[in-house]
Amino acid sequence: MEAYLLDWISLLLRWLHVIAGIVWIGASFYFVALDNSLEPPNPPKKGVLGENWSIHGGGFYHKQKYVVAPERLPEHLHWFKWEAYWTWLSGFALFVVVYYVHAESMLIDRSVADIAPSTAILASLGLIVAGWLTYDLLCRSPLGDHDGALAAVGFALIALAAWGCAQLFGGRGAYLQVGVMVGTIMVANVAMVIIPGQRRMVEAMRAGRTPDPKYGRWGKQRSIHNNYVTLPVVFIMLCGHYPMTYGHPHAWAVLVAVFAIGGVVRHYFNRRNAGHTIRWLPAAAVAMVLALAVLVMPRVPDGAGGPTSFSDVERVVALRCQSCHAATPTQPGFVQPPGGIMLDTAERIGLLAQKIHQQAVLAKVMPPGNLTGITDDERAIIADWYRQGAPGR
Repeated sequence: MEAYLLDWISLLLRWLHVIAGIVWIGASFYFVALDNSLEPPNPPKKGVLGENWSIHGGGFYHKQKYVVAPERLPEHLHWFKWEAYWTWLSGFALFVVVYYVHAESMLIDRSVADIAPSTAILASLGLIVAGWLTYDLLCRSPLGDHDGALAAVGFALIALAAWGCAQLFGGRGAYLQVGVMVGTIMVANVAMVIIPGQRRMVEAMRAGRTPDPKYGRWGKQRSIHNNYVTLPVVFIMLCGHYPMTYGHPHAWAVLVAVFAIGGVVRHYFNRRNAGHTIRWLPAAAVAMVLALAVLVMPRVPDGAGGPTSFSDVERVVALRCQSCHAATPTQPGFVQPPGGIMLDTAERIGLLAQKIHQQAVLAKVMPPGNLTGITDDERAIIADWYRQGAPGR
């Protein structure tokens, strides 16, 4: 019953996370695009930095941005914050339910680091906090006045985080850990910098003072940072279904490449919205994706070298896979086979030969975290059997 309830909690959290994320990303992308597309007001208006005319849903809209603030505070202000908060709350709760509750199989891979679940969880929490503190200190340091240098250092730190997490956690766990670290930075930018700065600006106006423009500059800088890392974070949300990424021997480098590609894509759209289209950037992004796909292409490993009987494969599957992939799983935490995949009969093993080979031999991501202790020799048995045409199925 406990595992069944966790499945429902996980499903509902995923749903909430996706919904909130769509709203947050949509608002973020819209306002960055709006900011980049501002034009000088016509006719000029005192205190107005720029304006934007647009049409949507059968209506015309006229938006204006002030250099600092309007002369009079309007009665109603629309704030954009809860979509960010709910995205993080649901995402972190989902991370806890999936990766902390099942740390033995989802967060840890003992072939990477033989650590206890409690140690892995504490390390995960520490990295999340350290990631935000390091980033925030850099933004508040003199380096924060130099956007290009700050971006370069930030990218290097993401690469370091990806490499470090790959030395500590299993492939999928490492990817999600980096995603949670970056996602925490994004929501902390909203909660700790953007919203407090906006509150101070509103309070100044209510007190009859001119708001300090530094809060606007700081908020915009953090908003732009969030904009550039959004696409890689969404990639991390999706890549758990594609083991050629997190299951690659150099998975951390794959993730770094994804952050670079996502940054290139966002830079293209940001510059285009500002009226400065860099036409070669889309081609560069496509070339980077194609190069990455070629580089991570699975290499067929050497088998044991001799003929393999189907009974040998059945023995390996029964010993290493069926505790989860059976009509009634015996592995704690599973009430139904993951993905609905059952390997408890010879017929099913034969029908799923390609998937077994892909997951257990090419990507080496099954069993998750090598929970059941499959050996390289046992993977070689499956490789030989598949190479021989999967006889016996």
